[in-house]
Amino acid sequence: MDSKEFLDALNLVAKEKGIDKEVVFEAIEASLVSACKKNFGTSQNIKVVIDRESGNVACYAQKTVASPVEDPQLEISLEMARVLNPNYVVGDVVDLEVTPKDFGRISAQTAKQVVVQKFREAEREILFNQYITKEREVVTAIVQRKERRNVIVQMGKIDAILSANEQIPGEQYNFMDRIKVYVLEVKQTTKGPQIFVSRTHPELVKRLFEQEVPEVHDGTVEIKSIAREAGSRTKIAVYSKNENVDALGACVGQNGYRVNVIVSELGGEKIDVINWSEDPKEFIAAALSPSKVLEVALNEAEQSAKIVVPDHQLSLAIGKEGQNARLSAKLTGWRIDIKSETQARETNFLAEDPVTEEAAEETTAEETVDEAVEEAAEEDVTATEETAEGEAEA
Repeated sequence: MDSKEFLDALNLVAKEKGIDKEVVFEAIEASLVSACKKNFGTSQNIKVVIDRESGNVACYAQKTVASPVEDPQLEISLEMARVLNPNYVVGDVVDLEVTPKDFGRISAQTAKQVVVQKFREAEREILFNQYITKEREVVTAIVQRKERRNVIVQMGKIDAILSANEQIPGEQYNFMDRIKVYVLEVKQTTKGPQIFVSRTHPELVKRLFEQEVPEVHDGTVEIKSIAREAGSRTKIAVYSKNENVDALGACVGQNGYRVNVIVSELGGEKIDVINWSEDPKEFIAAALSPSKVLEVALNEAEQSAKIVVPDHQLSLAIGKEGQNARLSAKLTGWRIDIKSETQARETNFLAEDPVTEEAAEETTAEETVDEAVEEAAEEDVTATEETAEGEAEA
């Protein structure tokens, strides 16, 4: 390939790939400097110039005008410099052409390698720019294969990684299954973009509601908070400033159609949609749904709440293994302690406790839930877990 053919090919491909030709020329020149130094030694200052119009390549040794000359490899005498150009003075840099005889062949090979490398880098950059915009969004991916505990899914032109800790517990991923995933991160690597996705992130549920519920998508209905235990249950609090819009009804849909589409996408994961309220008592009572709440006492200093529920609904309020109470605490941001009506009456539960600040700080939502679970068992509550689940599904 001669210089003109090379330039024509470079122009065509650079246009198709959207690469700046000057970047390619500079990269080729930098690579040819190394090739040139092999002929003249690495101690010399070498410069390679490609004519942008003709494609011809020239190699120059750069020497500084000096008097006297101390290093002949890097310096040239003032007398010799002025033979080339009488205007040179000490300190000027003189370019002496030292192009090897077979430099055309070397430059052609180098140019080809550099161009291929630059095109690959450009393609990686284009892909990265294309997928970085999908970060924190939900996309449809196709299951390709399993690598150890990870699942590799295809997102358009490239694969993404669904790591073990981002997979829904118990969910099966079969070849060519189409699944919705939340894009956690898009990283640029030497091999191209690397994408990490999730099926367990709470934002996945939020994005699915945005896709399925027009009122959420356009902002009429706002999702205030989400608490999720992937594969089991999610609680989501919704609110609308428009008094004429039923936020809960919009998200659930007619006969539960909208929420059921999302439940199906998440493999049957139960979703409780509740109305958000700026009144903490109302919000906490709603969060404990499907259990009824008789009374809520707040300790705002400790961000904790004491809840009283009917005797037959204690197990329902706490949930299987404390899940309902635990999710309610995450959703509302309040520590929750639950007692049945009888327990509350016998222990004077709602009376203010002389609890020290240190003890209050050590108390967590999980601890209060565990206490309630133990007390429920001691009181031999008749509402079994099966009954509780049945009410929840109803």
